[in-house]
Amino acid sequence: MTNIISTQINPSLTKLTPYEPGKPIEELAREYGFSPNEIIKLASNENPLGPSPFAVEAIAKNLHKIHLYPDGNGYALKKALAASLDIDTENIVLGNGSNEIIELLFHLFASSPTEEVLFSKYAFAVYKLMAELFGASFKEVDDRSFSHDLQSILHSIGPKTKLIFIANPNNPTGTRIPNEQLYEFLDAVPERVVVAIDEAYIDFVPDPPQTLSFIKKRENIVILRTFSKMHGLAGLRIGYGIAPKSIANYLQRARQPFNTNFLAQVAATASLEDKQHILQTLKITEEGKKRLEDGFNRLGLRFIPSSANFILVHVGDGDYVFKSFLKKGIIIRPMKSYGLAEWVRITVGTPEQLSKLLEAFPSILLPLRTLDKK
Repeated sequence: MTNIISTQINPSLTKLTPYEPGKPIEELAREYGFSPNEIIKLASNENPLGPSPFAVEAIAKNLHKIHLYPDGNGYALKKALAASLDIDTENIVLGNGSNEIIELLFHLFASSPTEEVLFSKYAFAVYKLMAELFGASFKEVDDRSFSHDLQSILHSIGPKTKLIFIANPNNPTGTRIPNEQLYEFLDAVPERVVVAIDEAYIDFVPDPPQTLSFIKKRENIVILRTFSKMHGLAGLRIGYGIAPKSIANYLQRARQPFNTNFLAQVAATASLEDKQHILQTLKITEEGKKRLEDGFNRLGLRFIPSSANFILVHVGDGDYVFKSFLKKGIIIRPMKSYGLAEWVRITVGTPEQLSKLLEAFPSILLPLRTLDKK
């Protein structure tokens, strides 16, 4: 017997595959009997140093205020961001993570089959998920060596194209676009098409593109950023979009009235001042990437050089390697859901975490390599 309510569900949801985040530490602890403190999570590109101490202190000082609604406009955080970025507060829209800004862009530009969205193959899974949720048309443009093929994206622009997502550096591949190539691409995109540049990992790039300059000269550029990675505030869900004032105004209209919580706002504002935490994060990330690369080379594993805080590595059977590491209390990320079943993505962790990971790798790979020889 058919449930009559199920026939009333939005058709876009019936075929939607939910986003699968990295396996939670608590879930693995329950399944395998580990203490949560024993588990190493290298699956979700979180900051191994934890949050900025400035952010933790700001939260502690403001806990007594959580009975009050937050500032819906996020005045203090937007003012701090505007000063840091040398832009106006009217250019900034706060979000429940930068993911919410992605969703708001669909509200504005792509909510029907007559509106098309472009993004690269092997780009962040949420772009496709949102397109399916909103019932928009979409096109996954073939990549080139695990990086965006900007010329192919330009050639794919059609009369229905309303929105393009460019992740730079890209997740899950870690590749970045050379600055001049990105500038040429942005100048070539028709002004009627909005380009969302997802810069969730831009803080890890030593010579980042000057994309903010395009906000001042083009009306069709939106930049997405987050406090989840460099600042270590992933659990507070706080991000922001930077857009021309005309677009920012409509993004403000589309968001929920209190979309970012009070403690997230005060923590993010404080973390902007913690330069030492940023320098330490950059140092541990660069040293960790070099150590992982050396380890993968010794193991004979192919990997994609990364400009972010993670590395995509070819292991032959990603699900097998993922499950084998779980038994050792180590969580990494299988890439089957991205169409990369032979790959895993590994976040840069602390030196101690990476030691345990690299020590475990040979025994995990041995059964796969034994099968290959037969």
